[in-house]
Amino acid sequence: MTDTYETQAPDYRIDGFEAATERIEEDFFSVTLSDDMFVPLAEHHSADGRDSYLLFYDRAAIWDAPGTAEYVALHLTRDVEQRTFAFDYERVPVVPLAQNWLTRRGCPPEAAVPTSNHGPRPADPLTSRLEDLLRSNPGGRYEVIDHHTDNPGSFDFGTEVRTLVHDSHPASAHAPYRLFLEETAKDFRSYTVREGAFTSVEAADAWAMDRDAPLPMAPAPESVHRALAARTRSPLAGTAGLAVPPAPVTAPRPALLSVPRSGRGAR
Repeated sequence: MTDTYETQAPDYRIDGFEAATERIEEDFFSVTLSDDMFVPLAEHHSADGRDSYLLFYDRAAIWDAPGTAEYVALHLTRDVEQRTFAFDYERVPVVPLAQNWLTRRGCPPEAAVPTSNHGPRPADPLTSRLEDLLRSNPGGRYEVIDHHTDNPGSFDFGTEVRTLVHDSHPASAHAPYRLFLEETAKDFRSYTVREGAFTSVEAADAWAMDRDAPLPMAPAPESVHRALAARTRSPLAGTAGLAVPPAPVTAPRPALLSVPRSGRGAR
């Protein structure tokens, strides 16, 4: 989350355009009803005027249902001849998933990087590498199953975001349910991301509720990469059926289950 906000109206660039259908008009009104609470983080507009890609932090999410994701990714498409527009959007728990959603719809990866300098920074290299994996999602290996954002709305506590995914990579077959845990310090200067490995959704849910043991950490991304690379060089590699995953794409980030750690409130 960001801790300092700039007043800036979203740049939809739809002046002189009408929604292509009545349903699109109603949906767009619903999605943008509280856009005065949106903090623009990144945007890109195609040279031909047909596409706009926008990434927002939604300050109003804290007053929504507990666990609501706080980032909104929006893709606007325009028929410049008919002067109509349509759109698609996704509410996502963390910035790298929003960037992945935008780039899969045609946004240049560099344009999806938040331009604001406000907000927490990655606390260590592992955090950045795990974010790179979520951002690039090589081979579509991660399927988001559930997520939960716990933002107490107080500088006495940090925030926590839990994103549960199914990892289809062969190296994760023994524990294919991965819990990406993002924890932001209470001073909002830095955050960490860690990846837990679970054999089932129920096991991940039980850990999130009980917290009676440390997060069962998955191997660090580079460790998995080295192990798989060594295996492919082995004489037995032909029987392993494993492929070396692509190297993650790196980019900087400025700034779920069922039971949150604490109550939510207004900032």
